[in-house]
Amino acid sequence: MTRVHTSPVIVHLPEPVYQSEISVEEALLKRRSVRDYKEGPLQLNEISQLLWAAQGITSEKEGGRSAPSAGALYPLELYVVSGNINTLTAGVYHYRPPGHLLEQIAEGDKRKLLNAASLMQGAMNQSAAVIIITAVYKRTTRKYLERGKRYVYMEAGHTAQNIYLQSVSLKIGTVVTGAFMGSLVKRVLSLPDDEEPLYLMPVGKI
Repeated sequence: MTRVHTSPVIVHLPEPVYQSEISVEEALLKRRSVRDYKEGPLQLNEISQLLWAAQGITSEKEGGRSAPSAGALYPLELYVVSGNINTLTAGVYHYRPPGHLLEQIAEGDKRKLLNAASLMQGAMNQSAAVIIITAVYKRTTRKYLERGKRYVYMEAGHTAQNIYLQSVSLKIGTVVTGAFMGSLVKRVLSLPDDEEPLYLMPVGKI
């Protein structure tokens, strides 16, 4: 499947913050998988912070990101399926770490479609949004061959844990979801053939 953009909607995200009232140790202590969320919306700055924690640029000079990547090849992509985020229209968005922005790739609330794709796990419907981690394996395997896939999975784990810990700091709940039909998720995101979904992470107020 080839994604075609015509005059895409670009959303410049609020700048992330680099200090909070919670320590790394406390965030680790309180990290839990949360599947039930309140009905209230998330704020755009909260989504901004979660995305920065996951794959944000942390060194403009070197291009380093918040999660380690084998060979600094960065095979992961992040998407946000927005349903209830203040000032952000419901739709599907692709996160661009350079520039810290979102590019809209589809309109409309797709949470019910993700709920169906994830075998009717209710967290998708209850969430304010769903963050999806995908991978383009060839970015890593072209250098590391078959072993590169292992490195991609490692990086996805680093990224998901960063989202977990940042969620604790923001008093947001999330859970990693690996049980889903990949073909349906690819359809929701209009993913190209060489890009595969790895994790769905619903997020919401608790």
